[in-house]
Amino acid sequence: MDRAALLGLSRLCALWAALLALFPCGAQGNWMWLGIASFGVPEKLGCANLPLNSRQKELCKRKPYLLPSIGEGARLGIQECRSQFRHERWNCLVTATAQPGTSPLFGYELSSGTKETAFIYAVMAAGLVHSVTRSCSAGNMTECSCDTTLQNGGSASEGWHWGGCSDDVQYGMWFSRKFLDFPIKNTTGKESKVLLAMNLHNNEAGRQAVAKLMSVDCRCHGVSGSCAVKTCWKTMSSFEKIGHLLKDKYENSVQISDKIKRKMRRREKDQRKIPIRKDDLLYLNKSPNYCVEDKKLGIPGTQGRECNRTSEGADGCNLLCCGRGYNTHVVRHVERCECKFIWCCYVRCRRCESMTDVHTCK
Repeated sequence: MDRAALLGLSRLCALWAALLALFPCGAQGNWMWLGIASFGVPEKLGCANLPLNSRQKELCKRKPYLLPSIGEGARLGIQECRSQFRHERWNCLVTATAQPGTSPLFGYELSSGTKETAFIYAVMAAGLVHSVTRSCSAGNMTECSCDTTLQNGGSASEGWHWGGCSDDVQYGMWFSRKFLDFPIKNTTGKESKVLLAMNLHNNEAGRQAVAKLMSVDCRCHGVSGSCAVKTCWKTMSSFEKIGHLLKDKYENSVQISDKIKRKMRRREKDQRKIPIRKDDLLYLNKSPNYCVEDKKLGIPGTQGRECNRTSEGADGCNLLCCGRGYNTHVVRHVERCECKFIWCCYVRCRRCESMTDVHTCK
């Protein structure tokens, strides 16, 4: 490695050290930084220089080959969060452009105990399950591969049997629990215990979403495509589909009491007989006002955000701009069009111009 590369690596390690100095090793959520491409490749930094708590570092040292999957899981979660909320007042903004150590990846939302906190923890845990399971199926690791429990079996009368490579989602869920779930008994303070219990529940809700959307794929075998026999295997759904399910859970999330007795319970007394399901998303506090800027909480507000004038949904100017109105300006686009291949041998195109109205919140 040349001198410039060594210098760059040492500076990167110093930045991670600054991050760890600001956020204690026991803090949850620091691993999410691994999903930001600008912070380099986790495998090259080494376990000791990554923003992990002590338990995660120990697991990392024992299973360093999982680092690419951990980074990919974080990237998946961040990307899906931003995709699902791209038209909302809260758009899953990450502070990746800031210097490491100045703030958590998701800012205020990571510790606020709101519906947004619930979604972040769920989608990140789901991303880790999805990434690790995919890596197992691809044969990238020695201790896991396909789901061997489905190798023998099926229904001879119905003309199908298990085969192929079923995704071993149980291993992915096991690793996600081992890597992310921090024991409640290691925390102090009533409020921190409630918040941690909430985060642990939402981690599991994310994992359950991956398991719930497992599907069965089959391939036909037979003369002239007669499909006399089918070979079937279980596979995970696309992460986009999992994100949609978690967004629906977010919309129907359950507010819990800030007091824990034997277990968490609903905040509304008249609803406490309704059991909390393990795939429900839970939140403690109501969301802040995302309409206006709040520098203290790191909320940028919606001023300047692009909106859809004709939409009645969340991306519509009425909702996104919070009733403040919007500005309209015309954007001129110039592009190549009506391209034709001329023999021989070049392409001739026309130069086309178009004018588009762009609306931004006041």
